[in-house]
Amino acid sequence: MKIFVLNCGSSSVKFQLIETDLERISKEDEIVLARGIVEKIGLSPAIMRYQVVNKNPLFLAEKKDELPPEEKTPMEIQDHGEAITSALKALTDPKKGVVSSPDEIAAVGHRVVHGGERFKESVVINEEVLKSITACVEFAPLHNPHNLRGYYACKELLPHCPHVAIFDTAFHQSMPRRAFLYGLPYQIYQKYGIRRYGFHGVSHRYVSYRLGQLCGTHRDYMKVITCHLGNGCSCAAIDHGKSIDTSMGFTPLEGLLMGTRTGDLDPSIILTLIAKEELTLGEANNLMNKHSGLLGISGVSSDMREIQKAAEEGNERAQLAIDMFCYRMRKYIAAYAASMGGVDHVVFTGGIGENSPLIRKQSCEGLQFMGIEIDDEKNEACAGREGKISLETANVGVWAIPTNEELVYARDTVRCISGQIKEEPRPTAVKR
Repeated sequence: MKIFVLNCGSSSVKFQLIETDLERISKEDEIVLARGIVEKIGLSPAIMRYQVVNKNPLFLAEKKDELPPEEKTPMEIQDHGEAITSALKALTDPKKGVVSSPDEIAAVGHRVVHGGERFKESVVINEEVLKSITACVEFAPLHNPHNLRGYYACKELLPHCPHVAIFDTAFHQSMPRRAFLYGLPYQIYQKYGIRRYGFHGVSHRYVSYRLGQLCGTHRDYMKVITCHLGNGCSCAAIDHGKSIDTSMGFTPLEGLLMGTRTGDLDPSIILTLIAKEELTLGEANNLMNKHSGLLGISGVSSDMREIQKAAEEGNERAQLAIDMFCYRMRKYIAAYAASMGGVDHVVFTGGIGENSPLIRKQSCEGLQFMGIEIDDEKNEACAGREGKISLETANVGVWAIPTNEELVYARDTVRCISGQIKEEPRPTAVKR
């Protein structure tokens, strides 16, 4: 069956059409038919990027350079409904399309950032689910409203399809209370739901699953630290298949240094700045989320590629940003190994994690005492490709694995509409 997967942001809609079903999932035989993104929604002009793929997702992870060219088209798009309409027109275009009609689409999978405490797995969307997603808007006001707009637009355009919600927060709902509670009065958690929720759950889930395939040991038998490093960054401690801790918290602001976010911060600092700079709450929020992190430290960019280039040219603040970024990474890796009583594998993913050998190497420096040792040659060879980057003699495996959240969206959509939401069964034999 053909599954349309959507990731709706404030001014963008990412989409893929994936051919899959329960049998294809069991055989890893899915096909990405096409993919694209509509950017700058509401601006003039908006841009649609569209690419016919017709490849297995694992091919995409290894041979990105062998894909057909991406089409880039300026157009006038005012809202998410128009963006999704344009995506469907591209998918059904007589020349560049991959289906003859939207009626061939069997179901739609929607990324939803926040599912609160209710959703521990993906679900078919109904009125009750919609109410719960809407109730979570207060936890993710920059994300859930756009996810809902995408759903309502798509529901109108594809009324014959069942729609499934796949939550960023669901994977982390296995965290124990000692990990997700803050040191605030317990009544505040009970009254307002203020706790650690964690994000990037679909990415952490996918790469830990893919790791099991690569090393021959199901994740239910391993202790894994996954590091999703992009503009937003987070680590997760995955103990025998369950997330027991993660670096992002009540919002995606906590944890690692990020593109424009502070990461961990003494809360008294922002109270002091509000007083001294006479900031409004909105201005304080913008300071922490949009003007800090790598951008704020380097003064160059929020893009790690530009920061690395500037550092190579002698920019001291750019180098400082890299050093701070990797230092925090190193602290979280060591801390999460402690939280699990050891670690078998560390995985780097996301735009930085997949493509920057320098960041991977520097983030692991000084962790030899834990059994983490990088093979420089393998590390350099895995820029943008999956593979093991640690020495064969090292006690802890270190990996670069490109994430594939869209594949998880498609698989969960199939499982939900088939009544089989659980993932692949645990193997009876353990491989080491």
